[in-house]
Amino acid sequence: MEDLLVWQKARILCKEIHLLIKAGAFSADQKLLDQINRSSSSIMDNLAEGFGRQGLGEFLNYIRIALGSAVEVKSQLYRSIDRNYISSERFTHLLGLTEEIIKMSYGLKKKIIENSAERKSN
Repeated sequence: MEDLLVWQKARILCKEIHLLIKAGAFSADQKLLDQINRSSSSIMDNLAEGFGRQGLGEFLNYIRIALGSAVEVKSQLYRSIDRNYISSERFTHLLGLTEEIIKMSYGLKKKIIENSAERKSN
């Protein structure tokens, strides 16, 4: 799993969200703090769990779950900037990282589907 670039990016996002939380960025909003912490962790964890599963179908399912969590993080980042919990610079950076993870996840999903179809045709 450590070789998956998307997992590596998800790990960076998870760590950066954790550092924000640790610095007190969300101290006024425990619910949002919990949500963004869980969502960012879920991306990384679901990519790892899917990678560890036996079947490609299961891996695809976990990628879908990770994608859903990444979209949740995007929404939570918007709530964070709207409530002035994070700076616009931090927002832009984290949003860009999250969007990169989403694109990479879609790319991985597409590659798995294409490889699976190729195997079936051979």
